[in-house]
Amino acid sequence: MRVMRLGREVDYQEAWTLQRRLHDEVAAGGEDALLLLEHASVYTAGTSTQDADLPTDGSPVVHVDRGGRITWHGPGQLVAYPIVAIGDLGVVDWVRRLEQAILDTLHPLGLDVERVRGRAGVWLRGDGTPILGGHGSKDRKIAQVGVRVAGGVSTHGIAINVAPDLAEFSRIVPCGITDAGVTSIAVELGAAPSVEEVGDAFAAALLALGVAAVTPAAVPASVPSSASASAAASLEAAA
Repeated sequence: MRVMRLGREVDYQEAWTLQRRLHDEVAAGGEDALLLLEHASVYTAGTSTQDADLPTDGSPVVHVDRGGRITWHGPGQLVAYPIVAIGDLGVVDWVRRLEQAILDTLHPLGLDVERVRGRAGVWLRGDGTPILGGHGSKDRKIAQVGVRVAGGVSTHGIAINVAPDLAEFSRIVPCGITDAGVTSIAVELGAAPSVEEVGDAFAAALLALGVAAVTPAAVPASVPSSASASAAASLEAAA
C-alpha cells in the first residue's frame, strides 16, 4: 500500500480529485493507496444530509458522494483516505475494519474509546454525571468514518479529532446527531500528539489488520469510474 502524506491545509476539491484518480488506478489493478492529510476548513455533506443539518451561519458546503450526513474537516484533525480494493470484505465489514484501526490508534494513548451500537465512528461514553445545565454527560464522538465503494474500491475514509477547534461543529448538526457531543484527543487528555504522529499510528494500525492483503475481487474491464458508477455502495459515518 502506498502511503501518501499530503500535509496541511489541503483543499478538499483537490484531494477529492486525487481520490477519484487513484480509485480508477486501483480498480484497474494498481496498488492500494492511503492518503494522510489535514484539510483547509470545510463542511462536507454526505448523501443523507438534511436541510436542518446545514450551517446556521450560511457557511458554504461541499456535497459529496459518500454516505452519511454533514461534517466538518479542518486544521487539527487527521483525515485518512484509504483507496483500497476491498475484495469480498463487504462495505459493512470494511467500515468495521476502519473503526478497529481507529480504536487501535487511540487505545494506546489512554483513551477509553469504543463503538456505540447503532452509531458509526468511534466514541467515548458518557457516564451520566451532571454537567453544566443539569443534564447528564453525553456520549462524545472523537472519530468519524464515511466511505463509498464503487467497482470494489473504497474512497473517502476516516477523520480523527486530534486538536481541532470544536466550535466548528457547533454551526451544524454533525451526523444529524442531536443527543451526543463531539470531542478530541486534546480535550480528553489535556494535550495531544501531532496530527502527523496520529496519522502514522493509524497507518500502522490499518496495515496491521491486513488491509494490504485483502484479495481484490476480479474486476471486469468495463468497471465504471467512481464518478459514474450507478451501483456504488455507501455507508453512513460523519462527524
